[in-house]
Amino acid sequence: MTTIGHLINGIVQNDAARTQNVYNPSTGEVSKQVALAGKATVEEAIAAAQAAFPAWRNTPPQKRARIMFRFKELLEQNADEICRLIGEEHGKISHDALGELQRGIENVEYACGVPELLKGEYSKNVGPAIDSWSEFQPLGVVAGITPFNFPAMVPLWMYPIAIACGNTFVLKPSERDPSSTLFIAELALEAGLPAGVLNVVNGDKEAVDTLLDDSRVQAVSFVGSTPIAEYIYSRASANGKRCQALGGAKNHAIVMPDADMDNAVSALTGAAFGSSGERCMALSVAVAVGDEAADALIGKMKAQMQELKVGAFSDAGNDFGPVITKAHQEKVIGYINSAEEDGADIVVDGRNPQVPGYENGFFVGGTLIDRVTPDMLCYRDEIFGPVLLVVRVDSMQEAMNLIDAHEYGNGTCIFTRDGEAARYFSDNIQVGMVGINVPLPVPVAYHSFGGWKRSLFGDLFAYGPDGVRFYTRRKTVTQRWPSAGVREGVQFSFPS
Repeated sequence: MTTIGHLINGIVQNDAARTQNVYNPSTGEVSKQVALAGKATVEEAIAAAQAAFPAWRNTPPQKRARIMFRFKELLEQNADEICRLIGEEHGKISHDALGELQRGIENVEYACGVPELLKGEYSKNVGPAIDSWSEFQPLGVVAGITPFNFPAMVPLWMYPIAIACGNTFVLKPSERDPSSTLFIAELALEAGLPAGVLNVVNGDKEAVDTLLDDSRVQAVSFVGSTPIAEYIYSRASANGKRCQALGGAKNHAIVMPDADMDNAVSALTGAAFGSSGERCMALSVAVAVGDEAADALIGKMKAQMQELKVGAFSDAGNDFGPVITKAHQEKVIGYINSAEEDGADIVVDGRNPQVPGYENGFFVGGTLIDRVTPDMLCYRDEIFGPVLLVVRVDSMQEAMNLIDAHEYGNGTCIFTRDGEAARYFSDNIQVGMVGINVPLPVPVAYHSFGGWKRSLFGDLFAYGPDGVRFYTRRKTVTQRWPSAGVREGVQFSFPS
């Protein structure tokens, strides 16, 4: 059986003292094993990154950008293989995997502009013959810890811009679906990255804690669940590191009575059930304003959901695939059970989908639950599965109050034809990413991604302009050259 190892100092190697099974979630069978890096292996990766840093930081930004251009080309040329690896280990359907990869490539494209992004500022004659300028310098060795749900895209949120800014990188991807991440990192080396600039270590908590505690690591970026994000942010900060830790979500969509209901239903279907709901930007709660809107929404959703196709990644005709593990399948079904026990109405039940030929796969069908209330467990927690809850309220303000009261503030949207309502919503809602008739308001690569409240720990969002700020530190230089032969007296005040 194949064992997935690590990429350290340009060489793929195994640390097979501990391994973990990697499953094909469509079949439920073990397909590979992944080596779990111990402390010594992670420290070897950090040492490789530290040794590579001086030469890489002094590499001109234009030359770094040229490597990013070649990396982008290789990602596009190898898209089919990357999507196959994602599908085999995550279960994501090929069209969904390709969409994930494309959003990752867009971040590589942004990193290609790094010479412009690092230019800094210059002011001449801030005082008599005194010039001042600022520049953005790399931090050194930085690390990223990424989740299973986007094994291609989320790492590409991190290391392309970090590396383009002159840092070296140690990536700890999810051990549940490591193959596509490792393959993409090898493409980065093929594009021209020197050995040690990008290193990948597969592992579990031991690997994470080593990255958080090692003094050579200057910054850590994380995407995952809120409890882990809080832990990583606290431990990294306690060790004097910069940290951005993106956590969980409970994304609401307000459906106004004047919404284009057909378009809203189509948008909600894709946003709730795409990727089996395993997205931190998945729309998991529809807040219908008024019973008439709620009844119309439920009726149209129920009809549209009859057409949903859940199945194996290998069939591009399927809409979404399995969830990542058997344990996660049971967890999602447990939330559906709890909703039923709490008195909610299971309108469409996905607890026992029939997928011929894949009876042992980790499948959960699209599920629609009506008459959910904020006190229910299914509403409070992030389910991370293909489950859409419907909450009924009497007014837009009541809907906004509901959203603002939730502990998460990652993403939200409103479906309406009323521009005044849309503007009021976007101005006042306490959420970091907002859509107006856009169900998945994920910012493009030249903006930045992040939520509010307990969806983000740290001061800066991911990728885009905030990514440049996170992976660099500003240095300001003030310069003066006195006239030759002129002796100047002592000054006890600031020159001006």
